[in-house]
Order: sequence, then structure tokens, then C-alpha cells
Amino acid sequence: MPIGKRAINRLSQLEEYLNAEKVWHRFIEKEETVHTKDASQATGIELHRITKNLACQTSDGEYVLLIIPGDRRVNLKAAAEALKIKNVSLLAPNESEDITGYPPGGTPSIGHKIKMRVVFDSCLLNFETVFCGGGSKKRLLELRTEEILKKTGAIVAEICSLA
Repeated sequence: MPIGKRAINRLSQLEEYLNAEKVWHRFIEKEETVHTKDASQATGIELHRITKNLACQTSDGEYVLLIIPGDRRVNLKAAAEALKIKNVSLLAPNESEDITGYPPGGTPSIGHKIKMRVVFDSCLLNFETVFCGGGSKKRLLELRTEEILKKTGAIVAEICSLA
């Protein structure tokens, strides 16, 4: 499937952001996938090193991003506690794309359309680098964990359980 103008613009904006901010990164091309399990199978990268970047909305209407390993399930109650709010809920895929600027399966951990608070699962601290959506469903982006934390000002907390 050819890449449309909107997708090309998104990809160039992400690359421009990473270069302007001097963020070490590496893109990995792959077949089109949406789910982390499929991306793992397509690339041979271990599932627990590929992140789920979950756009959510708080009970106060604030948009937030939850970053967890691909082999885990998010605990929304723990995420709400980390954010010191009443509750948080996942956005529908089309809403997520409107807020982040990226399609499901292509959402990176940094460089979103709007600035959001981020909660980063503590078990990801075990890795020097992690892989996230690369701006499209056809690529992953490898980033240094410390740079994700630095660029997002993320709250680090345990917000997931085994899937």
C-alpha cells in the first residue's frame, strides 16, 4: 500500500523533531502491523522491548500517554494513582490518532502533536533502548530509555501486569 501525503508529512515531522532535539534514534522498516506482538514477529525484536504507547484521557479531560512493554497489560487504576487523579481511560484508535498525530501501531514515545503527561512503566528501565512506533505502521523507532524520560518528563511507576 503506497504511503499517502499525510503519512509522509507525519514521518518527516517525526524525523525533523528527533534531529532538531538531537535525539539518538534508529528506524527499523517492517511489514505493516498494528499490534506489538505482530511487530515483534515481523522484526525478530523481543516483545517486551517493543512498547505500547497508549493515549488516554483522565477524568479531568487531560490527555496522557502510558508507555508499557508489549507483553504486558496496562493497569489503569495504577496509572491513575501515578498521575494522582481519580481515573483514566483509553482513547478509541481514531481519537488517539487525532491527539498524538500518529496511527495506532505507529505511535512513538516522544514527538506528539500535543504535549501530554507521560507515565512510563518502571520495568522498561531495565533496557538501555526500547522500540516504539516509528510514525507509521511500517516502521519501528529505537530510542534510548533515558532520552524518552528526559524529553517527556515522564512519571516512572509500575502501571502494568503480565498479559
